[in-house]
Amino acid sequence: MSIVALNAVLDNSKMQKVFELQGATALRLRSSTADERIAKIRKLRDVVIAHTEDWYRAAYADFKKPPGEVDLAEILPVCVEANDAIKNLKKWMRPTKVWPTLLTLGMSGQVQYMPRGRCLIIAPWNYPVNLTLGPLVSAIAAGNTAILKPSEMTPHLSGLICKVVREIFTEDEVAIFEGEADVSQALLDLPFDHIFFTGSPGIGKHVMAAAAKHLTSVTLELGGKSPTIIDASANLKLAATNVMWAKFANAGQTCIAPDHVYVHESVKDAWVENCREQLRKAYGTTLAEQKDSPHLAHIVNVRHTGRVKALLDEASSLGARALIGGGVSEGDCFIQPTLLDRVPQNARIMDEEIFGPLLPIIPYRDIDEVIAKVNEGPKPLALYIYSRDKANIDKVLTNTVSGGACVNHALMQFLHGNLPFGGVNNSGIGNAHGHYGFKAFSHERGVVRTQFSFAATLFAAGEVPTMIRKLMRSAFKIL
Repeated sequence: MSIVALNAVLDNSKMQKVFELQGATALRLRSSTADERIAKIRKLRDVVIAHTEDWYRAAYADFKKPPGEVDLAEILPVCVEANDAIKNLKKWMRPTKVWPTLLTLGMSGQVQYMPRGRCLIIAPWNYPVNLTLGPLVSAIAAGNTAILKPSEMTPHLSGLICKVVREIFTEDEVAIFEGEADVSQALLDLPFDHIFFTGSPGIGKHVMAAAAKHLTSVTLELGGKSPTIIDASANLKLAATNVMWAKFANAGQTCIAPDHVYVHESVKDAWVENCREQLRKAYGTTLAEQKDSPHLAHIVNVRHTGRVKALLDEASSLGARALIGGGVSEGDCFIQPTLLDRVPQNARIMDEEIFGPLLPIIPYRDIDEVIAKVNEGPKPLALYIYSRDKANIDKVLTNTVSGGACVNHALMQFLHGNLPFGGVNNSGIGNAHGHYGFKAFSHERGVVRTQFSFAATLFAAGEVPTMIRKLMRSAFKIL
């Protein structure tokens, strides 16, 4: 047996052992108190904060992510998630009473929130800290055990996540496994009680198929081509500032980043000029200036840089032109923030999720045309509209479907902890964050307690009297 094969056998054996250990712990955690869960969440939050400088170094080593982005998009969301759970967990855990129906008069009903049990969290590489430890907070709040699989694409951040997790938890409660896709597959072969996956729709289908073998419940946080609409009434400076930040933060490697922009033809040129000025002030103008900017992240690796460059090259060969940017330094894993005009519909960039710093600009005349185009494709994870026309805003929100939406802003639906965050169909299944994350990792069990049952008296003799049957038939319309 080769060394590689032997290591795979040993790793799988270790996974199986940890999975079995967590089975006993999951049973014990069913009766864990809010105070016990809160203590673990508070410790996780405090250790994450204590490693702030380490997160900065690891994020820069993996893809030159600026410290400001680490604060805003990695550390802060985990702390917000933790603080929300610490503040509200006792209320979330409390059974919810429900009113009886006419048929259940004399009974009391309530919804209990039970831990799902052993949970698997598979995280992506674009926001490793946020998207590994954020769901972990929800899993702990709901009283579960968890096994984490961070991405191998960001080794420095993933290594630090491992250090933090092992510093806080014993592996019978929270364990973590690093490795390539074969590690994820080995974990997916285990009969978990719930799987929380963040990644692409393509891999999400694979995860769902693996979960189906064990009838395991899933939360899938996926992605897609999130459109942005800028109408003729929009505040163009605001729309430029917001969209340039939302698109080019993390070098466009964000699942809810604007993927393409529909801008009314009457304001297109003015909006592009506002974008040009915003990019100049934030990052400079030349390839060299932007590559060395301390405020711009790079692409995660050479392979992904090549993938994004191929989208740019193909679009250019089909007639697209760069209004802004367009420069590439493959060896530095860097592509300039780029706005593309005249992109033909048959270009791959109009069909695939870009996940990089390229932004196609599509002029339009009639908002109905835009709505029709949005509805032609799979339902997106996010939709953004910049407008001061209430009728246009309402028309877009009423006639489209997306996981979340923002009016005159972007990305904020993720940071709003009191809102459900999730996709729909191709962009995801289920919700996360705050109370919604707690419920994602909980089984909502209906419980009935009987004191006096009117319904039971009707059937006590085994044969329902004729008069009662007539009364029941007339009651069918109201019961």
